[in-house]
Amino acid sequence: MLPPSLHPLCKGQSHPAGASLFLSGHKPRWMYFVNEGEVVLERHGENGETASLQRCQHGFVGEASLTSGRYHCDARTTRPTTVTRIPVEALRQALRDDRDFSERWIAMLSGEVRRLRLSNERLSLPKVQDRLLHLIETEGSQGRYTLDCTLKQLARQLAVTHEALYRALAELERGQRIERDGGAILLRKARP
Repeated sequence: MLPPSLHPLCKGQSHPAGASLFLSGHKPRWMYFVNEGEVVLERHGENGETASLQRCQHGFVGEASLTSGRYHCDARTTRPTTVTRIPVEALRQALRDDRDFSERWIAMLSGEVRRLRLSNERLSLPKVQDRLLHLIETEGSQGRYTLDCTLKQLARQLAVTHEALYRALAELERGQRIERDGGAILLRKARP
């Protein structure tokens, strides 16, 4: 993805679970690419509540701050994670100077916008069961969604309690709409 001129400026880093890559309000100095592990972008409310904005297991995080004077959220690892750190100023310059790179960057951001729109569509559904089925249909493959996180983390992604998620899974299994196969959820019937 990155042009060769940026390669010598990139630095690999390993972080344990719970490490902060950047904090809200800080000046962006680095863009991060998640190679392995997981980074979540979070915003904290005045009453201590946490909203998860993005969960990334492979790809860029913090790209929304590329043209901003500050990060708009916190980036935290949820498990041991390896990232590549890219200097923001050099990345900005490469985007100005390299048209092919700029087009690749735009294509990557467009894909992220599509993914976020699907997520917003899913969260607008009133029932937990509908959110689950939507997830399987839109982010799964051939009616199979492979879990890459715990059910508690999945519940946070779906903006529901883990208890509500467990009940929804049980109800969908009883109704023979889904079946669970180890770390995957499979559709059993086409959605009415």
